[in-house]
Amino acid sequence: MTTGTHAGRPPDTAIRRERERAGLSLTELAKRAGIAKSTLSQLESGAGNPSVETLWALGGALGVPFSHLVDPPRPVVRVIRAGEGPATYSQQAGYSATLLAACPPNARRDLYRISAQPGPPRASDPHMTGTVEHLLIGAGRALAGPAQEPVELGPGDYVAYPGDVPHVFEALEPDTTAVIVMEHI
Repeated sequence: MTTGTHAGRPPDTAIRRERERAGLSLTELAKRAGIAKSTLSQLESGAGNPSVETLWALGGALGVPFSHLVDPPRPVVRVIRAGEGPATYSQQAGYSATLLAACPPNARRDLYRISAQPGPPRASDPHMTGTVEHLLIGAGRALAGPAQEPVELGPGDYVAYPGDVPHVFEALEPDTTAVIVMEHI
């Protein structure tokens, strides 16, 4: 019987991601967790098989639950309809900005303009683990989101959903346009 973990996401990338999110060096995290710096370095490079005790110590030192290191929480589907959300208004112009999603630390985002016509849906295979897609409809209507639970959206509607599961985009009206932001953590 081994004491390491094999279930869920490999802990090497999760440990590195959480350490970087916390802004800690290898040396500082190893010290806080009470493990050798060389052990931590091996774990982050994927060369080790951490014990439950090691992962608990790292989670405590990072201020995250054990589960974040073996199977991080999945993003939830979040919909913001047109006219909803936290808006900030200009005093000098007829202008408002609505925050739809803030970029988490150490994330990368790719921005796409979508133009689609009714017909077969665009089915997407899962992207890298941790990917989140943000979709804003400009014109038309679409059915989009996780393949098992797509959401119908109209002009100005926004949805965020896990991009690391099968997902779809289906135009329901001619000349449907949208913006998709893919967030890679």
